Amino acid sequence: MNLKVILIFSIVIIVAMVGGRWRWTRNQADLGVPDPKVFSKVEVVGESISDIGEMKVADVKSRDFVIKNIGDQPLQITSVSSSCNCTVGQIVYQGKVSREYGMHAPGGFINQIAVGDTAIVRVIYKPYIMPVYGPVTRDVFVGTNDPDNPRRTFTVQTVVK
Repeated sequence: MNLKVILIFSIVIIVAMVGGRWRWTRNQADLGVPDPKVFSKVEVVGESISDIGEMKVADVKSRDFVIKNIGDQPLQITSVSSSCNCTVGQIVYQGKVSREYGMHAPGGFINQIAVGDTAIVRVIYKPYIMPVYGPVTRDVFVGTNDPDNPRRTFTVQTVVK
């Protein structure tokens, strides 16, 4: 290969990497790192387990769960991950949707929820990524700065046909 082709290829790769990073983080606030001296309290409003009904392998289903900051300090969402590559979680707060976080793409410090405010934990199940048939249970794990609940689990159950 000549030098011109290598140079053009390198520029295309760099532009693709920068564009990809922008696309996945464009809706996220740059909050830095969590403050380890701030503690709060998280409450799950409603259930943390949901049956999303029967589905086909090609389907995608999601369920929203609500969390509330019942402490007197900001509630820090310190991590989001999942139990399987076919399941991802998102945090929706004040109209902004985080990128998808999962088993192989866990998130670090995601956001902080104001005192008395609520946020949505969205669990998305995509069975076509790792096809399994029959009863299925998948989890999304959300880390917080609540010393009594440092990791909350949100679960979807389904039957894949």
